[in-house]
Amino acid sequence: MRIISGVYKGKRLMAPKKLPVRPTTDYAKEGLFNILNNNIDYSESTLLDLFSGTGNISYEFGSRGGKEMIAVDSFYGCVKYIESIAEELEMPITTIKSDVIKYLSNCSKSFDIIFADPPYNFELKQLEELVEAVYDKNLLNEDGMLIIEHKKQTDLSSVINFQESRRYGDSVFSFFN
Repeated sequence: MRIISGVYKGKRLMAPKKLPVRPTTDYAKEGLFNILNNNIDYSESTLLDLFSGTGNISYEFGSRGGKEMIAVDSFYGCVKYIESIAEELEMPITTIKSDVIKYLSNCSKSFDIIFADPPYNFELKQLEELVEAVYDKNLLNEDGMLIIEHKKQTDLSSVINFQESRRYGDSVFSFFN
């Protein structure tokens, strides 16, 4: 895994093999951030990174000058790894070990970008619950964006607030506003 742009452009990070993760590919991540580059000012933007895994998206956001990042994952090893890299790179990433839906139900902050990369075996109903939790709690700032990464076989176009999706290999990013 590498950071593709910003202050740490080209920096390679090696996550421990024991982590139960499927990091977003560089190809997909580059496509995602090309879209974000045209829509946000990183220095003024906050990110909620759900199912954060290795923290790949948070590091990319931070390398580009992100104001604040919160990374939520239920696996202790992921949280500890993100904490160590955030400290090493001096990035303002707060880590939270929690079930994502529980975290969302108790969250009182709002964000400019909420990125979720749930396990690819999530059912459509679970993804719908995730979207509903974000909108029921008003967790997006005005003009904020929810992005869900999912497998290409999943179609989220009928879910509330769906805007569009973009495919990069086997991964799809669905955008909600």
